[in-house]
Amino acid sequence: MQRSLKWLAILTTFGMLLVLLGGALVTKTDSGLGCGREWPLCHGQIIPDNLTIETLIELAHRLVSGVVGLLVLALSIASWRMIGHKRETKFLAFLSFFFLVAQGLIGAAAVLWGQSDFVLALHFGISLISFAAVLLLTLLIFEVDQKFDASSLVIDKRMKWHTIGVTLYSYLVVYTGALVRHTDASLTCPDWPFCVNSAPGLSLNMYQWIQMGHRLAAGLIFIWITYITFIAVKNYKNQRVIYWGWIIAFVLVLLQVIAGAFIIYTRLNLYIALAHALFISCLFGLLCYFILLISRSKSNEK
Repeated sequence: MQRSLKWLAILTTFGMLLVLLGGALVTKTDSGLGCGREWPLCHGQIIPDNLTIETLIELAHRLVSGVVGLLVLALSIASWRMIGHKRETKFLAFLSFFFLVAQGLIGAAAVLWGQSDFVLALHFGISLISFAAVLLLTLLIFEVDQKFDASSLVIDKRMKWHTIGVTLYSYLVVYTGALVRHTDASLTCPDWPFCVNSAPGLSLNMYQWIQMGHRLAAGLIFIWITYITFIAVKNYKNQRVIYWGWIIAFVLVLLQVIAGAFIIYTRLNLYIALAHALFISCLFGLLCYFILLISRSKSNEK
C-alpha cells in the first residue's frame, strides 16, 4: 500500500506540472476560446469535426486537467487515510483538491461568460497553490523532511521572516507575470531591462506600466533571494537542507530572470515562455517546502 501511495504521489505531482504548463500553453497560444463559448462540450460536440491547433490545445488541457483532478482527489483521500497522523497532511490534502477545483471553475467561467484580465491572471496562481500542496504531500509521503531531520533544524527569526516574506511576495510576482500575458503587454516594452524606446516619465501607457511593474517585482525577488542565499551560505553550512535549498532557490530565480529576458529578445518564443512558467512553479514549491521546514524547526535567535 505504501508503495502504491508513493507512485500515486509521483504521478499526481507530475500531472499537476502538466496542468500548470498546459494552462500556460493555452494562454500563450491564445487557445482559451479554441472550443468557443462552450464548456464542457467543444463546439457542441465532445470531439468536434473541425480540429484546429487552438481547439486541440484547449481540448488537451481540459482532458489533462480532468484526469489530474481525479488523481488529486485519489491522493487526497489516500494520504488522509494512510498518513493522516502527520499534522500537515489533512490541511494539504484539502488545499490541493480545493484549489484545483477552483482553478477549473474559473477556467470554465472564463470560457462561458468571459472574465476581466485581472481575474484571469489569478488562474495560474490558484493552480500553483494546488501544485505546491500536492508537492508537499508527496514530500511527506516520502518522508523527505525526516531524512533531512527537519525537527533538529535551528532557524533564527531573521531567516524565518525572510522565508515567509519572500514566499508571499513570490505570489505577487506570479500574479504580475500572469497579468502581463493576459493583457497582451509582453512586448509593449520591446527592450530589456528598461523601456528604452518609450518616452520617459509618466508617458508610459497602462500596458507598459504593467510590464515594467512585473520587471521591477521580478528584480526585487531576485535581489531578495540572493540576499537570503548569502545568509544561508554564511550561517547554515551545517544544515544542508537549508544550505543547498537556498542555493537551488537562487539558481531557479536566476533562470527565471534569464528566461524572462529571453522572452523579450526572442519575441515570445513559446518554449522559453513555458520554461519561464516551469521555473517559477518549481521555485514556489521549494519556498513552500521551506515554510514546512520552518514549522518543524526549533527557534533560535542569532
